[in-house]
This record gives sequence, C-alpha cells and structure tokens, in this order.
Amino acid sequence: MVEPIALWNHGNTPKVRGFLAYFLAASSVAIATAFFFSDQSQHHSLKNILLSSRRVWPKLELNWRSVVVTIVGFLGSAFGTVGGVGGGGIFVPMLNLVVGFDTKSAAALSKCMIMGASMSSVWYNLQVTHPTKEAPILDYKLALLFQPMLMLGITIGVELSVIFPFWLITILIIVLFIGTSSRSFFKGIQMWKQETILKREIQEQEEQAKVSSVVIEADCQEPLLSQPELIQKTGLETFRSNLRWKGILILMLVWSSFLVLQILKNNSQVCSNFYWVVNFLQIPIAFGVFAWEAVTLWKESRARRMSGNWECVCEASIEWTGMQIVFCAFCGLLGGTVGGLLGSGGGFILGPLLLELGVIPQVASATATFVMMFSSSLSVVEFYFLHRFPIPYALYLISVSVLAGFWGQYLVRKLVKFLGRASIIVFILSSVIFASAATMGFVGAAQSITMIRNHEYMGFLDFCKR
Repeated sequence: MVEPIALWNHGNTPKVRGFLAYFLAASSVAIATAFFFSDQSQHHSLKNILLSSRRVWPKLELNWRSVVVTIVGFLGSAFGTVGGVGGGGIFVPMLNLVVGFDTKSAAALSKCMIMGASMSSVWYNLQVTHPTKEAPILDYKLALLFQPMLMLGITIGVELSVIFPFWLITILIIVLFIGTSSRSFFKGIQMWKQETILKREIQEQEEQAKVSSVVIEADCQEPLLSQPELIQKTGLETFRSNLRWKGILILMLVWSSFLVLQILKNNSQVCSNFYWVVNFLQIPIAFGVFAWEAVTLWKESRARRMSGNWECVCEASIEWTGMQIVFCAFCGLLGGTVGGLLGSGGGFILGPLLLELGVIPQVASATATFVMMFSSSLSVVEFYFLHRFPIPYALYLISVSVLAGFWGQYLVRKLVKFLGRASIIVFILSSVIFASAATMGFVGAAQSITMIRNHEYMGFLDFCKR
C-alpha cells in the first residue's frame, strides 16, 4: 500500500493543484465580467426575469417529444449512474428544450430522474460483491465524509443560482466540466494501459504454466476484476454483507436534519432573521459530521502507520493528513455547489474525485451513486412541498430512470467482466461529463445571444428581490 500513497502525494498533487488553478483563474475572469455587466442599466431586468420564471408544465402525452425524452432519459440515466455522475447536465437542457418545461421545473424533474436511477443502482450494487476483497462495495466511510459537505454545497449552489446570471453559470459549469472530463479521460487511458500490461503478464505466465506446470500466484491477477479465490456468497449473504447499519443511520440523520431545515427555510420570508438563522444552522451540522468522520479516518490511519501497517483505512489510497482532509472538504462543497447550480446530484465532482483518491472504478461508481441518492432525494422531497414539478411527468420519468439505472449497472458490469477492463467505467464517466458540458454550452450560448439581442440585464441579481 505504500506505492499508491506515494503516487498520490508526489505524482497527483501537482496535477490537482494545476486543475484547481485553472478552474479558479477561469472562474475569476467570468465573475469579474459579471460585475462589469452589473454596473449597466437594469431597466429591462425585472420584467424579463419575472417573465422567464413563469411556470410552464406541458402535458404528458404520447408524441415525438415524449419518445425523445424516454430514449435520451434512459440512456442518460444508464450511463450517468454507471459513471457515478447522475446526468443532470443532460436532463435539464433536454426537458427545457425538447419538452418545453421552464428552467426551475426542468431542474426539479432532473432531480427526480437522478433519484430514481441512483436508487435502483444502489439496490443493484447491494447485491454485488467487492471485486478484489471481502468488503462492502459501498465505502461508507467516504460516503459519511462527503455527504454532509455535498448537501451544504447544494444549498450554497441553489442560493448562488438566484444571484448569478444564466450565462455565468453556464461558463463556470463548462470550465469545470471540461477540466474534470479531461482528467477523467486521461485517468481512463492510464488505467487502460495498466490493464493491458497486467493482461499481457497474466497471459505470459499462463503460457509458461502450461509448459512448466507452474502455479500462477494470486498476486499476478488483475486487481480491478473479481478474484476467483474469494468466497462465493448467495445473493442474500452479499446483500447483508454490503449493509452497514451504523453508517446508514448516520447518513439518514444528516438527511433528515437538512430536510427539516430546508422546509423551515422555504416556509419563511426571504432574507428575514429566521431565514438566515435556519440557513446558517446547516453549517455546523455539515462540518460537525465531516469533522467527526475526518478525525476518525486520521486517527485510524495514524494508528496503522505507527504500528507499521500500511493498509488503507478505506478505499481511498491516500494518507489522511490535514491538507488531504481540507482538500476533500473543498471538493465536497464544490461538487454540491455545482449540483445546486445545475440541478444535478453533485456526482460530476464526486465521481472523478474518488478516482483521483485511488478508489477503483467499481467502488467509486457505487459510492458516488449512493451519496447522490441522498442528495437528490432530499431535493425531490423539498421540491414536492414547493409544488415545483408535475406529479404524472415525475412518476413517468422516475420509472424510466429506475429501469435505466438497473440495466445500466447490469450490462456495463457484465461488459467489464467480459473484457477484463474496469477502465470502461472511467471512460463512461468522462463521456457523460463531456456531453453535459457540450449540451450546457449550446443551451447557454443560445440563451445568452437572445439576451444580448433583447438588451437584457446580464449582471448579478438581487438575492432578496425574487
């Protein structure tokens, strides 16, 4: 285990820092441009904003639009859950442009689709064994670490979506998605090369074994695929071994706490004292659970190193230091913020991040989808109380996503096992993120051009006047 830790500390850190510098520099330029537009006249702004925020709910009926939504929704949910990113970057423009929903309703329905796909994927993953060792396919420690920060980030993203103009949100998301998609793609290429070398070594040793009757050692087998020496379990035994009730109960407690606070906030007057008190109460809850899990990981990791045991305390192949913990907190907030701005589950950051931390693709996909199930379901319950989406359309899209999530996991895992390449999951993740960037870029560019032609206000909006 020493080698993966060294690889993260010395090889990946400069790349991660370079990516963060790229994102922060591009974001600063975009935000500074928005400040420039904010100094311009706002005489058209209020009327156009109010008109653009009117609710538009098309009826659910059989036509070419519903066929397109079904096909794209099924494929997006299937590939999105396999990659652990959800697919909100595809769903929102699809529901807005193809069906005709307003932006807020499209974002709410997107959450419904992510929730349905993630729930069926989690159910499927609970019946799948870990590919390399006797452990749950879901990493509950990483889920407990990222879920509270992800939910806090979603709250921040929703608040920023009120202030930020649409073109700025589009630019920030494109910049981020292109960066994460590129890093995931090159990560997939690196894993593909490693798998090719390992497969070649296994083949050579098998040929030597046929000639000299030498037994192949278990260490020479592909680490990303199922090991033949693992104990075979029944479906029920696998399901039970993948459950960790303590972790699930803590995650449900955090979920319930955020839900109560969100309901109280939505039933209060915007910018009132009670509104801000309830809003800020989310911070100690998120940081409290995150700090508790981070300290647990740090103590356990330190105790193992002191005793000479270099086995990782979770699926992440890193040494849990203060800087690594701060980095994970930042990425959790960033992922949630993107999810709040876009109407996705936050997996666009969490999925690639888990791969960067050294988590194997199967576990990274399952864990990211597990965390997204909580964040997306929280938004769906909240949007239900706010009457943000039509029930018939939501139920139909959820049913499509549930089927897509199950069959996506089933077919891709069969393909991974058949080809012997877990890097396929990483390429799917990269493709979904890139497709989201392209779709958001097209929609954002079209809407920005329309706003420029109509001389609409393109600066920051007033948070309290909505």
